Amino acid sequence: MDQKAMYQPVTREIVAELQAVVGEKNLIFDDAELLRNYSHDEVAGPEYARMPEVVVRPASAREISEIMKIANRHRVPVTPRGGGTGLSCGAVPLHGGIVLALERMNRILEIDRENMVAVVEPGVVTSEIGKAVQEFGLFYAGYPMSFESCFIGGNLAENAGGGRAIKYGVTGHYVLGLEAVLPTGEIVQMGGKRLKDVTGYDLIHLLVGSEGTLGIFTKITLRLLPLPAATAVLLIPFGSASEAVEAFPRVIAEAGILPTSIEFMDRLSVETVYGFLGEKPPRPDIGAMLLIELDGSSRERVDEESQKIGGLFLQAGALDVYVGNTPATERKMWAPRVNLAEAFKTVCPVQSIEDIVVPTARIPELIRELDRLALKYDVVIPCYGHAGDGNLHATPVKKPETAMEVWKKKLPLILTELYGIVFGLGGTISGEHGIGSKRASYMPIVMSPELIALQKRIKQVFDPLNILNPGKIFP
Repeated sequence: MDQKAMYQPVTREIVAELQAVVGEKNLIFDDAELLRNYSHDEVAGPEYARMPEVVVRPASAREISEIMKIANRHRVPVTPRGGGTGLSCGAVPLHGGIVLALERMNRILEIDRENMVAVVEPGVVTSEIGKAVQEFGLFYAGYPMSFESCFIGGNLAENAGGGRAIKYGVTGHYVLGLEAVLPTGEIVQMGGKRLKDVTGYDLIHLLVGSEGTLGIFTKITLRLLPLPAATAVLLIPFGSASEAVEAFPRVIAEAGILPTSIEFMDRLSVETVYGFLGEKPPRPDIGAMLLIELDGSSRERVDEESQKIGGLFLQAGALDVYVGNTPATERKMWAPRVNLAEAFKTVCPVQSIEDIVVPTARIPELIRELDRLALKYDVVIPCYGHAGDGNLHATPVKKPETAMEVWKKKLPLILTELYGIVFGLGGTISGEHGIGSKRASYMPIVMSPELIALQKRIKQVFDPLNILNPGKIFP
């Protein structure tokens, strides 16, 4: 059956029911300009956007439960939405219906220093958690690159990774407890402040990473860690991308030191972002650059590790090593990496930001394949990202002289071949951004029909009417 035929339009009677739950000021209906703000995420292009029929902004689990019950009664699709910073169309209302915006649920409910946990609502901006717990000598290790604008609920939905994943892991490693509303409206509690729990199925980590298709997070218990006493950043230029990606696994293994993060930028990325920032690169002959962050329990130890790693990289062919060990110098060194995505959107607006991940030892092969694809399809494919865990943002970019109709025919061919290459290298098509609707049609390249069918059966158990974020993940 056509999914659109499964759903009912949002009528004024349904709007009245929703308004009774959230109040008139927390509902948007019949206002195309305001509704359009909720029609897209950060994926560029009007073809990826879909208009919702109504937006509701609940303030509690109880309100969300009532909204879901209304949606079930009337068979109206519901799309949960956090900060709208996603890159897979995961918060786009493909079938119209209700957008459930979580921006009002933005409280840090508790910081428990003794148990080293924080309890937060899903609409808290991720960076605010770090600021709030720092005064207690603690820190939250989750670190998506959009941490100053994304919501923690969206981080859970995508199981976001980011720059610190090589040392600290991804978002799901820090989720100890959840309160969630199921698609059918029940409110459930899972986990708590305990570090161990093998009582029944691990439903917490089934919901984390489920992209808003199995439940809506309303309260999140996060594990915290002791705040590192010192940090340092090393900016390391190389003459070529291949030299950079071949050097770092050898150096890290020889040093016996696990950095907090290892970020990679190819030549085009370096040139683009420094131009965007109105600055000159550290050297004119940079072919690629690594950005390595270290943290530890003392300044002396971090400085010693910085010197050791820097010396080994110079031996491995680095052009130079620049060290930042003050907040000001660290921010300056991080600025190019933090601003890369924005730089490419400004300079090259027609592009496809990808999220591929391969075993780190296969990165050199991947870089060579990207060069081959760029030549074959006459496009530019800059590459940057989290080299330390193999998660790279290879980004096909339309050349200015290429007509849009040619680009639209070319892009699916590029992505199909790219994903096949990645799968052949032992990788997959998303490391942190998720599948959403943007990559759903490509899932069969990297996942067997049996696994896809199994996941669809899980979805059916949670959401028998298929009303929660339909059209995401599965082809």
